[in-house]
Amino acid sequence: MNARTEPALLAQLSNQHLDALEEETIFILREVAAAFERPALLFSGGKDSLVLLKCAEKAFGIGRIPYPLLMIDTGHNFPEVTDFRDQRAAELQARLIVRSVEDSMARGTVRLSHPGESRNVHQSVTLLEAIEEFGFDALIGGARRDEEKARAKERIFSHRDQFGQWQPKDQRPELWTQFNTRLKPGEHFRVFPISNWTELDVWQYIEREHVGLPALYYSHRRDVVERKGMLVPVTELTPARDGETVEQRDVRFRTVGDITCTCPVASLAASAAEVVIETLGTDISERGATRMDDRTSDASMENRKKEGYF
Repeated sequence: MNARTEPALLAQLSNQHLDALEEETIFILREVAAAFERPALLFSGGKDSLVLLKCAEKAFGIGRIPYPLLMIDTGHNFPEVTDFRDQRAAELQARLIVRSVEDSMARGTVRLSHPGESRNVHQSVTLLEAIEEFGFDALIGGARRDEEKARAKERIFSHRDQFGQWQPKDQRPELWTQFNTRLKPGEHFRVFPISNWTELDVWQYIEREHVGLPALYYSHRRDVVERKGMLVPVTELTPARDGETVEQRDVRFRTVGDITCTCPVASLAASAAEVVIETLGTDISERGATRMDDRTSDASMENRKKEGYF
C-alpha cells in the first residue's frame, strides 16, 4: 500500500461501515412499521434524532413516513433546536406531536421541588402521558449503546411493562435480527435503531450525507463559566453564581437537551469534517462530558430508565 492508495482505501472501508449501519437502521425502521399498530418516532431536533430521521426518509420517502414524530418539550430547550425540529418536520411533510412538561405541571402530575430544578428528569411523566393519550405501542428513539453504561444494557427492541418501566432482567434475546415484538395490553416497546452506532459513526454519516444540524453543534462564541470541570452556558436559566468569572469562549455542543443541564465543550470545529477529527481524539463520552444531570448518583440513567425515561 502506498501513500496515494491508503486514504482511498480508508474512505472505502468507512463507507462500507456506514452503509452497513444505515442498512441495519432502515431494516429496523421498516420492521417497526410492519410489527406495530401505533408507533411514533421520538424527535428532539438533536443530531442523533436527525440522523435517525434521515434514515427514515431513505426508508420511506418524503411525505411517506408511516408514523408521527413525537417531541417531549421541557419548556427549557434551546430555541435553535426547536426551530430546526419544526423546519425538518415540515420539509419531510411529517406529522409532529409536541407534548410539554409544563402541561404536566399544570395538571399536577409533575411537581418541582424548587423553581430552579431541572425539568429533564420529569420528561418521563409527560412521555408516559403521551403514550396513554395516543395509545402508542412502540416509540423509536435515537439512543446509542456507547453513550453510557445503562444504555449499553439496552436491546434494540426494549420491552417496557404496563407502567412504562424498563426491567433489565426481563429483556428478550435478539439473535440473528429476530425480534420478539409480542405485547400484553398496556405494554409497549422502545426501539433503538442506531444502537450499534458510535458518536464517531454519527458524525461521519452527517458529513457524508450532508445532514443539516442546528448551529449549536458547531463552534461559536458563547458566555460560559467553569463549574465542576464543565463549561456551563450563561443564560437566564443558568446564570453565573457569586464568585464565578464569565468568559466568552469558542465552544460547541456535543449533545443538546434541556438548557439547565446541557454544557458545551471548548472547540474550534466549524464543520462536520472538523468534528470528526475532534471526536477521534476524545476519550470521554458525550454525556459524561456535557450533561450535568448524569454526574449525580441519584439521577443515574439506569434509575431514570426504570421509571420510564427515554
